[in-house]
Amino acid sequence: MTTDKSQEQTALPSKYDPSSIEAGRYQFWLDGKYFEATGDESKEPYSIVIPPPNVTGKLHLGHAWDTTLQDILTRMKRMQGYDVLWLPGMDHAGIATQAKVDAKLREQGINRYELGREGFLEKSWEWKEEYASFIRTQWSKMGLGLDYSRERFTLDDGLSEAVKEVFVTLYEKGLLYRGEYIINWDPAAKTALSDIEVIHKDVQGHFYHMRYPLADGTGYIEIATTRPETFLGDTAVAVHPDDERYQHLIGKTVMLPVVNREIPIVADDYVDMEFGSGAVKITPAHDPNDFELGNRHDLERILVMHEDGTMNEKAGKYNGMDRFDARKQIVKDLQEQGVLFKIEEHMHSVGHSERSGAVVEPYLSTQWFVNMEPLAKQALEMQAGEDKINFVPERFERTYSYWMENIRDWCISRQLWWGHRIPAWYHKETGEVYVGKEAPADIENWQQDEDVLDTWFSSALWPFSTMDWPDTEAADFKRYFPTDVLVTGYDIIAFWVSRMIFQSKEFTGERPFKDVLIHGLVRDGEGRKMSKSLGNGVDPMDVIEKYGADSLRYFLSTGSSPGQDLRFQWEKVESTWNFANKIWNASRFALMNMEGLKFEDIDLSKEKSLADKWILTRLNETIEAVTYNAEKYEFGEAGRHLYNFIWDDVCDWYIEMAKLPLYGEDEAAKQMTRSVLAHVLDQTMRMLHPFMPFITEEIWQQLPHEGESITIAAWPAGNKDLHDEKAAEEMKRLVSIIRSVRNIRAEVDTPMSKQIQLLIQAEDSTIETELKAQQHYIERFCNPSELTIATKVTAPDKAMSAVLTGVELYLPLEGLIDISQEIERLEKELDKWSKEVERVEKKLSNQGFISKAPAKIVDEERAKQADYEDKRARVQQRINELKG
Repeated sequence: MTTDKSQEQTALPSKYDPSSIEAGRYQFWLDGKYFEATGDESKEPYSIVIPPPNVTGKLHLGHAWDTTLQDILTRMKRMQGYDVLWLPGMDHAGIATQAKVDAKLREQGINRYELGREGFLEKSWEWKEEYASFIRTQWSKMGLGLDYSRERFTLDDGLSEAVKEVFVTLYEKGLLYRGEYIINWDPAAKTALSDIEVIHKDVQGHFYHMRYPLADGTGYIEIATTRPETFLGDTAVAVHPDDERYQHLIGKTVMLPVVNREIPIVADDYVDMEFGSGAVKITPAHDPNDFELGNRHDLERILVMHEDGTMNEKAGKYNGMDRFDARKQIVKDLQEQGVLFKIEEHMHSVGHSERSGAVVEPYLSTQWFVNMEPLAKQALEMQAGEDKINFVPERFERTYSYWMENIRDWCISRQLWWGHRIPAWYHKETGEVYVGKEAPADIENWQQDEDVLDTWFSSALWPFSTMDWPDTEAADFKRYFPTDVLVTGYDIIAFWVSRMIFQSKEFTGERPFKDVLIHGLVRDGEGRKMSKSLGNGVDPMDVIEKYGADSLRYFLSTGSSPGQDLRFQWEKVESTWNFANKIWNASRFALMNMEGLKFEDIDLSKEKSLADKWILTRLNETIEAVTYNAEKYEFGEAGRHLYNFIWDDVCDWYIEMAKLPLYGEDEAAKQMTRSVLAHVLDQTMRMLHPFMPFITEEIWQQLPHEGESITIAAWPAGNKDLHDEKAAEEMKRLVSIIRSVRNIRAEVDTPMSKQIQLLIQAEDSTIETELKAQQHYIERFCNPSELTIATKVTAPDKAMSAVLTGVELYLPLEGLIDISQEIERLEKELDKWSKEVERVEKKLSNQGFISKAPAKIVDEERAKQADYEDKRARVQQRINELKG
């Protein structure tokens, strides 16, 4: 559909008000279905799946940053003619959501065990619907171009089928097993944790030194521990087989204090002879290393704690005590018995649950595990081939590779109700295990596993499970998978990125995405991580309410480079608002001066002014720079080019110069200026649109244009017919003249309203002719009482001067300047040009630079050298004249 909106133009309001501009605009996009992937075979597909936010709460600034980058990419690709799918969705976030629902129920005086599993799940789904609604509202406020027709949730039917398919297949391949292992146990949430759900913190603790008496009464052996409450589960003492101190004790036994159990002294290479006494207590049910050593020596595993962190019946008289209370009592008892003879301060790393904050307990438990070695191996092999995943920045590939090379088997079962229930059943009589996508036919004889799967198990399938896999003939799976890019933070490379990669390789044979764009964390103005405890968090909705979504988005997307953290500062968001306001005011001026201009009236083929040629050339350069940097994910650089072009070139120069023909009598010049303004604004709004979608749509709708929405307008392409390097050079010289005159006026406090004499000495007749052709600009912006342009001018004795490329300026300011001050100023300028000469000479004398740099770059540096040397010489000449 082609629509000419020229007749519908209404003047932009005088004040830039983001809230009024943004109100209703998102619904306009949704109603137009501009964000829905079409499946149009004539277009190349481009797809991104959103990292699904947890339904545990509202979105934070990190989400806003992450999704803004994705929105920039998808909006740009849509404008470039791709069939874009940006698939939205949310994660059920097992432990976190269950903890939130539990807390809410406790506030209401409800115990989840009283509700039962089904009743609790009903409450959890109510929570999910409430918070999913909040998240969608926030997405809309951010202006995210998501295809809601394909929205997914990790617990929806389709994804649940994918999870079952993967579980069953891994089991059948022998890559999934159930076993008794030491796992990370959260006593508060009463569930297993994977290694990366454990946060290690340095804690001031103690080393407790004890003497275990030899059973034969001939002495004792010294050991030390940081967790004396676990000694009740000791089943051996270990020493190194080569430790001469203990050769005579290997094979003997000691009596375990308090419980008086006889345990052996064993030899094992695991023991570090240099650390402490060189002897260690072995508690196979409460330490992962002891567990492995216990397996080697066939030691009993004695679990002395309940799941909630209290001591159990195996702990004897400490049964029922909290583990830390038991520690205090055990220490006291052992001291009284003379077994514990020394306590020393010890700073050590203690694991804490990422979710509940509880101290994690290494705990013997029967869990489900994924055998990771073969899966990690084929994922790493893929990275060595042509189908490798490109990490941006590249350094984060090392983080991924290190994790995969040092992988441990993945504990995937969780003792929760909210999540994908494990598709395994145990026969009530025989204990036989059945794993399948459907329950056994004689279900009355079987009991399903009570546990659910780790949230990351389903999240690992996200890029393809959301595309209707395991139906490999599904339209979306065939068209949009693998996806093009994943945008995520460096903090979940191990949690999520690595798991998506090995699961995708295993089940689809392909990488899940071509690129991984890694960003950092949003920190406060002081560089601290945002947290509830510090009270330094910022709600993105508060920022939007104050400054608008466009300002927030532009700040987030241009405030750092890939992989780096971003500091949030209100003043920087305000400066972005100022940028948007500048765009608004410039557009408003342009629109008022092109009233009635129709799209078909825009004609750039006729005679153009120097300013017209220059701005069109700068537009070409900006299109090239913005496109190049955005394609490389360098959004900060793309934003810098856009900012400089809009603020400096369009607003400060072209619009000011455009006023001459717009307010003049030459109708042809006026029409050309209006056409150039319309074209430049149209193309600029298109480039800016992915960054600032709301203001650009509002302005673009007022411009003479074709089409319904800027969201589906074509991405700008450079036009070589409108590129004029000579005009750009002329304009550059003209701008430098005007700037220099303004600077000199400012130095001597001479306002622009006061006319002054201006003499311009051109280097040659070509420059002289060019300047004379453009002297109407010099007269308009320099306000000279008398203007002289020549290849040779007589420099007045008392004058301010400026040495520029190709020209020298003189402003006779008798009585307004101090000769000594002018000499001092020129000497500073001389020093500046001397340093520039020195810098470029050093560069050009570097053979490494000369041999490796492209010839064009080397030539540019040589041209700079000649220019700087010329300026230095002319400044020196002027100093000599004034001192004369």
